[in-house]
Order: sequence, then structure tokens, then C-alpha cells
Amino acid sequence: MRELVLDTETTGLEANGGDRLVEIGCVEMVNRILTGNVYHVYINPERDMPIEAFNVHGLSTEFLSDKPVFSTIADEFLEFIAEDTLVIHNAAFDVGFLNAELGRTGRPLIARDRVVDTLALARRKHPGGGNRLDDLMNRYGIDSSRRVKHGALLDAELLAEVYSELLGGRQASLIGLVEDESEAPRLVIEAKAARQRPGVLPSRVTAEEAEAHAAFVAALGEKALWLKYAAPAPESEGGV
Repeated sequence: MRELVLDTETTGLEANGGDRLVEIGCVEMVNRILTGNVYHVYINPERDMPIEAFNVHGLSTEFLSDKPVFSTIADEFLEFIAEDTLVIHNAAFDVGFLNAELGRTGRPLIARDRVVDTLALARRKHPGGGNRLDDLMNRYGIDSSRRVKHGALLDAELLAEVYSELLGGRQASLIGLVEDESEAPRLVIEAKAARQRPGVLPSRVTAEEAEAHAAFVAALGEKALWLKYAAPAPESEGGV
């Protein structure tokens, strides 16, 4: 099962009021395990950056001025997410911005029924508690020291860990973040080996039951299939 954990950054809060996308970060999970396959892009919003938004994510008008506009990356983004499930925290916000941008370019919109909202999951699992991404990372002991400012790709990676915890706990050990100049940052995963029993469990078949079974098998005849699995008769002590 393929799922895409996604986050965005924007110029503000109003998708239909003049604010625009400035960053998309998306990480791939297959069977709830991060694969290392990511999609990440900065976007020129074709407008100024309000100081309130800059203070959240640190993306300035100057930095974004030479980045692609959404219409030029729309097809590659849609190709990456394909028809798979999107996992988003406070999904109405991000999907609202994505659909506003897609609508401007005449592309198909993202259907709400393909989206898993981790905020809704968290509210059901922790009613009355804080359910912001920071709150959930603190609750589950997820390291947030790298999160100095909001960033779409890093937040998507952290949300993938939170998502696994919301579903009942990680089934793999997330060892750490690999930083490599030739690659996007990714989480390294080490699967845990299945625990082995220290010894063979004792048989629950009694001696009487074993004797009765042996007598039954013997009565089936020489061609009975059961004879292939029956224990051989013990050799006599007297020899030939």
C-alpha cells in the first residue's frame, strides 16, 4: 500500500483570498515504511511575502523569486502523488491551497476521500489534548530539534513518524536522518527481527493418545499416507 505524507508552506491562511503556495514536501511510504522517495519543490508565489508568514517558514520574496511558478510543476507533482492516499495534518488547509492552485491551471482537483487527516485521527485518539504536530511529537517522544522553522519536507518526514504512532506504534526502528549532499534528507529504517522462543514447547499429547493414534495408523494398511509421518518403531535390543 502506497501513501504520501504531505505538507505545504504558504504566504498566509486564505487559499481563496490571495495567499499562495510557496513549498510542497512529500514523502513516500509503502506498507507504512518510509522508502526514501520524496518530492520537494519551492514555488514562486508571484506576490510578496508577508512578514508574519516569513517568520514561520523563513522563505523570503527574494529567495522565491527565481523558483518555478506552480503551473510549471503541476504535472510532475500530480505524477508523483498519482492516485494514492495522501496523509496530511489539518488536511483542509493544505488541500484547500493545493486545489486552489490546481484549479487556476485547469488540472483535476484532489478529492477529499483520498486524504487521511492526522489531526482528525489525533483528536479521536487524544480527545481534549493538544494535537498540533509539535504536541504530538512531544507526546510520542519524536526528536523535533531539527525543526527550528517550519519546512514542508522536514514536517512531512516528522508527520510520517507521528502517523505511524497514531496507528498503533512504529513497526520499524527509525534510526536517524541521513544527510548526503547528493540526496534529499531521508530517514533510515532498521527492521526489528522477530523474537524467537528460547526452547521448544512441550507436547500436549498424552502417552495414551499417542498409542491410540499409532494403532489407528497401523490399521490403515501399508499404503496409508500417514505412515510417511508416523514415528518409526523402536529397534529391538537383541540385534540380528
